[in-house]
Amino acid sequence: MKSKTTALDGDQLLAMLAALSNPHRLRIIAALQDGGRNYVSQLARELGISRPLLHLHLQKLEGAGLVLSQMELSHDGKALNYFEVSPFAVDLTPAMIAEAAKSLTTNLE
Repeated sequence: MKSKTTALDGDQLLAMLAALSNPHRLRIIAALQDGGRNYVSQLARELGISRPLLHLHLQKLEGAGLVLSQMELSHDGKALNYFEVSPFAVDLTPAMIAEAAKSLTTNLE
């Protein structure tokens, strides 16, 4: 899986940084990067967190474009939701942030 530098608008950058601002989500990315694609139950066991909590974190990562999911049927007919890291690279520089900030649509509150 080859990464390519991704151009992000302000909202995409904000979503990515927010998704990566949690230690559980960093561990999820690391586990998927090191171990390859995995299904939710197995990944939850490996990380030592509950499936519902893992689902919440995976949704945040998927929404930010950092992981991909695919539903598959096992040999015994069970539906398994597999996740894998989406190839990404972000060159985070002050100039990139300044450019991305111009396109922010998120309200400051």
